[in-house]
Amino acid sequence: MRAAAACDPNCQNADLSYANLVNANLSNANLTYANLTRADLFYVTLPDANLSNANLTYANLTNADLNGANLSNANLSGAGLIGANLTDANLTYANLTDANLTGAVFCGTTMPDGSINSSSCGGGGVAPGWQ
Repeated sequence: MRAAAACDPNCQNADLSYANLVNANLSNANLTYANLTRADLFYVTLPDANLSNANLTYANLTNADLNGANLSNANLSGAGLIGANLTDANLTYANLTDANLTGAVFCGTTMPDGSINSSSCGGGGVAPGWQ
């Protein structure tokens, strides 16, 4: 949390690589182009945050609340999104290569290819093709 406090709420272009942001509340934060490589975002609260073009390579987003977050063009390769809430999130053109989406919630989620994924609206799991 200390790393984000220095730029909160505007963390545009911030270098938060390897930061410990466990349980941080970053609602509505502007993290466009931020470097969050290998950051620990376990249980982070990021609803309506702007993470467009952010680098989240190998970031730990386990149980993160990304409801309504803008992750367009974000690099989430190798990221752990286990149990993450991606309801109404925008993942247009995001890189999900080798991302772990086990138990992630998809409801009104815009996927990298522009399709809308609502497979979890009723409490389901990861949509086919996005494991």
